[in-house]
Amino acid sequence: MKNTIKIHSIALVLVASLFGSCSDLDREYPTTLTEEAIATEYGNLQKQVIHLYTGMRDGHFLIDNAMMASLSDEAEYTLQGNAQTSNSGSWNQYVNPDDVWSHYYSYIRRVNTYLESSEKFEVNLDAYKLDPSENAQEIYKTRLADITNWKKEARFLRAYYHFELIKRYGGIPIMTTALSLDTDFEKIQRNSLQECVDFVVNECTVLGGEGPNGEEDALPIVYNNDNLGRVTRGAALALKSRLLLYAASDLWNTESWAQGYSHPELIVLNKKDRKERWAEAAAAAKAVIDLSAQAGYELMSRYTDLGKVYQSPELILVRRINGNTNTFEKLNFPAGFPNGEGRVTPSQNLVDAYEMTDGSKFDWNNPEHAANPYANRDPRLALTVYMNGASFQNTTIETFEGGAHKNIKNGTLTGYYLRKFVDSNINLVTNGTSNHPWVIFRISEIYLNYAEALNESDPGNPDILIYANKARERSDVKMTPITDASQDVLRERIRNERRVELAFEDHRLWDTRRWMTATTDLNSDLEGVEIQKNESDGTFTYRKISVEKRVFTPKMYFYPIPGSVILNEQVMAAGWAQNPLW
Repeated sequence: MKNTIKIHSIALVLVASLFGSCSDLDREYPTTLTEEAIATEYGNLQKQVIHLYTGMRDGHFLIDNAMMASLSDEAEYTLQGNAQTSNSGSWNQYVNPDDVWSHYYSYIRRVNTYLESSEKFEVNLDAYKLDPSENAQEIYKTRLADITNWKKEARFLRAYYHFELIKRYGGIPIMTTALSLDTDFEKIQRNSLQECVDFVVNECTVLGGEGPNGEEDALPIVYNNDNLGRVTRGAALALKSRLLLYAASDLWNTESWAQGYSHPELIVLNKKDRKERWAEAAAAAKAVIDLSAQAGYELMSRYTDLGKVYQSPELILVRRINGNTNTFEKLNFPAGFPNGEGRVTPSQNLVDAYEMTDGSKFDWNNPEHAANPYANRDPRLALTVYMNGASFQNTTIETFEGGAHKNIKNGTLTGYYLRKFVDSNINLVTNGTSNHPWVIFRISEIYLNYAEALNESDPGNPDILIYANKARERSDVKMTPITDASQDVLRERIRNERRVELAFEDHRLWDTRRWMTATTDLNSDLEGVEIQKNESDGTFTYRKISVEKRVFTPKMYFYPIPGSVILNEQVMAAGWAQNPLW
């Protein structure tokens, strides 16, 4: 069959309004190459697989260069822009700063096209297969193994892209075949939330080596140095862990907030004992932990190395960035420093979440705390946030009123600047650069997934405290361990531990949704601090202030299906339901 890639692209353009633009796909390969030429030539096929990975988004710059943290109570984006559209509650099915429907369906379609062409054609390796030399035979075996594994990698990416849609939109159409001119689009329906969860879990189970064929269908546990960054067995099990944690949480198990929504199957899982769901989530996290002996997963010794190195035993999956850059530093170096724009600025809401070093809560009503709010705090605070008085490139940061880094262009509105992921060693004047991988899964998250799920399914299990404290034991943290025995108290301690350990890693927005605390946590004042310098003695007076009122209403628990999709004639004929309250 000699259909060209161009013909496939034209067919797909016809359904762009349903499942995304195809303009990028048209440019993947010269249109003179046939589908067969791509699928049968090792080098072309390899390039196609690499391109499938680019659907994983770089979390440093998601919303007009704002991190997703700026859409939660973690941060304010100084320039506001589309982040403010979300935070003010003025977004809808027509204007959504985080509308990723087309993006992920575009990559799901590419995966399906790749898998179908891989089944249709066989890669030509005769040059090596028929050469009896030892070197040629070794290349043949290696390439044969690569081709087999590429299909597994593609399946993982398809599952991951489905998950990113599910956590935003609830039940979505599960797409396992590439659409064509022959597709009857009026028969495409949104699958139930349960069907979506089952699909991703089943894929991860197989690729994680837990399926009926075990190792045969599983991804590799590790790769050699020439293949770092490819998805592993641990990545599949980590995705399963995160998804089952969401599935056990409140949001996907109750429809009361949706006020009589007529299609609850799109937002709620099938009825099941919640303890059983939590037990499944705990088991999924434990599977990743148990894999550590073979994969080598363990905490990196320095918390500040997160997001600055892509080779670390803590990292399960990262989105690698080609080459060194300094864009993130230009955007987020404190304002007032050369080329620094100070855009993502941590909130007082987040700063207040960091405990005192003895494990007690910080309290503005405590005179000692209020007088010196950054003393005796969890070390991760200073490793995540630049506060007034912090040292940055041999200069003291001044975020007090009238300070060098406050009342200036792009000066912080919250009184803080971002440190986590920022490479302070870069000299922007000389255009210095460094590596900026985006962390997707790391073992610390899995420890906390396990602790949370176990606390709900088996309260009192000694593993709860062991894994809730893992990250607190890091050599540059050394926080007082959590010792609480009460399930309710532990629940709040574990949630807070997630908040500080995983800050700015795109967890908070989804955690508050799944816990159904977003209508409180994200529907309140985004806070900062006002600092006055006492000229007589050089001391400071601190006062918590409101930076802006944030809005989050129940309908925002799930995104609306985009208007360009829900109002498509074929979708309307198929009778799709919009998400509740939109």
